[in-house]
Amino acid sequence: MEETKPATDEPKYRIRALHTDRTVTVYQAYRPGIGLPAAREGRFPATWKRDRMTWIKPSFLWMMYRSGWGTKEGQETVLAVEITREGFEWALRNACLSHYERGFHPDQAAWKRQLREAPTRVQWDPERDPQLRALPYRSLQLGLSGEASRRYADEWTVSVRDVTPLAHDVRDLVRSGDLDGAHGLLPREEPYPEPAGLLDHLRARTAQEPRRPAP
Repeated sequence: MEETKPATDEPKYRIRALHTDRTVTVYQAYRPGIGLPAAREGRFPATWKRDRMTWIKPSFLWMMYRSGWGTKEGQETVLAVEITREGFEWALRNACLSHYERGFHPDQAAWKRQLREAPTRVQWDPERDPQLRALPYRSLQLGLSGEASRRYADEWTVSVRDVTPLAHDVRDLVRSGDLDGAHGLLPREEPYPEPAGLLDHLRARTAQEPRRPAP
């Protein structure tokens, strides 16, 4: 297969997402008992635990990497969740980095205090190409807990779609060597129009590889 070459001018830290003037699409993967009712009803069911940390990902291909194209146990149903940009930006403004960065945080105690108090956290993981290989720039993973998790499920969510068939179609094209066909099916993820200063507290220029992928 011919290697996909990323744009050379892509900044290391930037949100790329499918978005409109009022919404942004993020991805999650669940067992069918959660994912199918959520897609059918257009909202998360009562069985979806609103008191637990949940990670959302604007990158479709990073979700494919994490879920094994929707085949890993407990991740067989891939959801595209459209949420309000207002809620998404609230989550980012109230987030802290998921890991300590020397020279970015005052000290480890300050970072741990932020981690305890923040309702959201951010992790930057290497973006993926259609063959799920790591690229030299990062993809945003956004963890929601407490108030943020409840708002996500009950206030910010505009629609929920089951995109598992799309995941399988893209996978099959990649495996057959049709990378152009796979690219043609991918969601159109473009740079998110960040309000000034939105990510200043979340872009550690000296960031190292994250300790482990967000769930």
